[in-house]
Amino acid sequence: MADQTSEIKVTKSDAEWREQLTPEQYHVTRKHGTERAFTGPYWDDKSPGIYTCVCCGAPLFDAETKYDSGTGWPSFYAPIDGDAVSEHDDRSLFARRTEVRCANCDAHLGHVFPDGPQPTGQRYCMNGNALNKVADDESSA
Repeated sequence: MADQTSEIKVTKSDAEWREQLTPEQYHVTRKHGTERAFTGPYWDDKSPGIYTCVCCGAPLFDAETKYDSGTGWPSFYAPIDGDAVSEHDDRSLFARRTEVRCANCDAHLGHVFPDGPQPTGQRYCMNGNALNKVADDESSA
């Protein structure tokens, strides 16, 4: 798949993000929030397609790498491309975790944990409100 992210990061003012996103999307992606388990979109979706960033539209995960982790959040064992997401040290909530952000616009997506299935052993536990889904036939256009 061709790299669809730009070399230039997407940046917008806080007011622009608030205007573009729903309150829940804004809370999750711009304020590093977390939706409650089993409440966000896509946690139980099994249809094919590409998951994109709700903020900038960058492709992030292919449904082929999605699996049911039992956590109540969409979980993937790998991003669509090694450059699609960036990882950051997160020491909030009295724990050390690895935060995952969209590499194109720095939207908070969720966290990655080393307890996923093979072939990577990773669990990219994402907030459904940080994602949009594009059907396979739309992503190849």
